[in-house]
Amino acid sequence: MHLFVRKILLDPFLLLLLSAMLIAAVLPARGEAADLLHWIVTAAIALLFFLYGAKLSPAAVASGLLHWRLQSLVLVCTYGIFPVLGLVASHLLRGHLPDDLVLGILFLCLLPSTVQSSIAFTSIARGNVAAAITSASLSNLAGVFVTPLLVGLVIGTHGGDGFDLSSVGDIALQILLPFAIGQLCRPLVSAFLQRHARLTQFTDRGAILLVVYSAFSEGMVAGIWSHVDGTDLLWILATACVLLALILAITALLGKLFGFSREDQITILFCGSKKSLATGVPMAGILFAGQSVSLVVLPLMIFHQIQLFVCALLAERFASQPETASTAVQTSERRV
Repeated sequence: MHLFVRKILLDPFLLLLLSAMLIAAVLPARGEAADLLHWIVTAAIALLFFLYGAKLSPAAVASGLLHWRLQSLVLVCTYGIFPVLGLVASHLLRGHLPDDLVLGILFLCLLPSTVQSSIAFTSIARGNVAAAITSASLSNLAGVFVTPLLVGLVIGTHGGDGFDLSSVGDIALQILLPFAIGQLCRPLVSAFLQRHARLTQFTDRGAILLVVYSAFSEGMVAGIWSHVDGTDLLWILATACVLLALILAITALLGKLFGFSREDQITILFCGSKKSLATGVPMAGILFAGQSVSLVVLPLMIFHQIQLFVCALLAERFASQPETASTAVQTSERRV
């Protein structure tokens, strides 16, 4: 326990995450600064996926696309197991939390996985990055259609009415296009990136810090923290921790149970256990128009921050473990 506490207190990346949250709490981005930050975050994510595209060989990308067992398991965790956990949690919490907060806890369980942080943490932990890119992108593309349908079925809101399909184009422009350009530029820049491996590591962590600051700034500016009391906040924190612990345990167990490699297990763990704030907030504004959207998204915001801290700790732990011989060979093959 003491080692765990020391790890949290001394880990530089976790300290940077905490600093980003504290800065956002004191100096949140507003107005034109928030608009500028949005473009900076977009550019950072685009650069991140350009670098992934430039580093990964076409053979590795093809293997990620064809790895249907892994992709299927991640989708089942995201849109099957997680919603069941949300239904159980929402049933148990009725009477303990306001209806809008209970609704928010169920809503977060219906969302797609994160994209940039899932892939970044997989990369830090030396997982199967090609499969992570495919899994995270498929999850978000499916979420454009699946999440509104689940909201309509589970919550009773007609999720398809007026749903904005432009998010599909946003995903393509922000993620798939930079990745494709990186693939095309790979012959020109791959040698440079191999000599400067820390560039991708810096971009991984920098993109996550920007997303954390941006998300926390939006919450501070919206003033959502003033709508709940201390007891409500404790219930949400406890529920978020339990949900994350359960899904992490389930994804880890399923990865081992189905005989996936260590790299694939890491990918399943990070891609199947997280929920997207960037996708969830715009969806909530559409799906719950006329309701207290700020309260609906509050559980998602809290869960999002907790998942980033926990997954950062897990990723650094995986990264600190020595590579097995087979893992080292697979890693070198992907970089050829």
